[in-house]
Amino acid sequence: MLENIGLIIIGFFLLVKGGDFLVDGAVAIAKRAKLSSMVIGLTVVGFGTSAPELLVSIQAALAGSSGIAIGNVVGSNIANIALILGVTALIKACHTDRQTLRIDIPFMLLFCVMFVMVAMTGTISRIAGIIGVLMLIVFVSWQIWNSRRQNKDEEHEDTPDMPLWRACVYVVGAIVALTYGADWLIQGACELAKMLGVSERIIGLTLIAAGTSLPELFASIMSARKGETDMAIGNVIGSITFNILSVIGFSSAICPIQGSDEGFLFDYILMIALGILLWIFLFTKRTLERWEGAVLLLVYVAYLVRTVIINPVG
Repeated sequence: MLENIGLIIIGFFLLVKGGDFLVDGAVAIAKRAKLSSMVIGLTVVGFGTSAPELLVSIQAALAGSSGIAIGNVVGSNIANIALILGVTALIKACHTDRQTLRIDIPFMLLFCVMFVMVAMTGTISRIAGIIGVLMLIVFVSWQIWNSRRQNKDEEHEDTPDMPLWRACVYVVGAIVALTYGADWLIQGACELAKMLGVSERIIGLTLIAAGTSLPELFASIMSARKGETDMAIGNVIGSITFNILSVIGFSSAICPIQGSDEGFLFDYILMIALGILLWIFLFTKRTLERWEGAVLLLVYVAYLVRTVIINPVG
């Protein structure tokens, strides 16, 4: 008992400090590379905080646990929008730019729809996984090129407040801290759920999905507290994109995921619906207001209640 409590306390501490250091390091890298905070959120922060999802889904795919592999990604995407942006917006209204509305969110929704269309065939093949990884490489490369093109003629009077090597150490160390912190927090909960006979689908959609989303949550909260709300939104969009194209991509490329159409229809629909709702919310003044964050959070609470109540036992 005391050991578990100790793990929870240490895990929480790592999540808080990891999120703090990640934002500081990422902002410094953005200034050095002449990239926007949004693009850093989409790439370095978004992909770095999605590392837990990647590890969990690859292990689940190799073990033949398709319920955890799919549930982890879909549940995390739902948590990214409804829980993470909900909580972040309640702390501070999140502002974004025009490119996010015209390019980043539409592409995110496109990737979600493509994923659902493939998943509903019943099998996510190796070829589909490889295509997803290639699409991710193209998307990220274009984001970096476009950001540098837009910023190349701008004067950056604000100099980075730390050298590049220290910023990189901050980012890498923070990602490691966030990964281990999240892992220690959910370890006991997952074991307890298995002992109670809870199904893989429920564990994947709730405990593991929420647990592997903790890095994104704390990174976004710290971004909002430091005034980098565009990085918080970029973190979520980048995480969802990474989850679909890379997590599912690599997992299915290593081992095709079977049964991807079993029991997930409602979750697929909600994932896409939340993406559309976020898009609608941000169209008002390009800002996610506090009341809109509260709506997203309430949706997530209702989703958790529904998921646990309906077929909780496998």
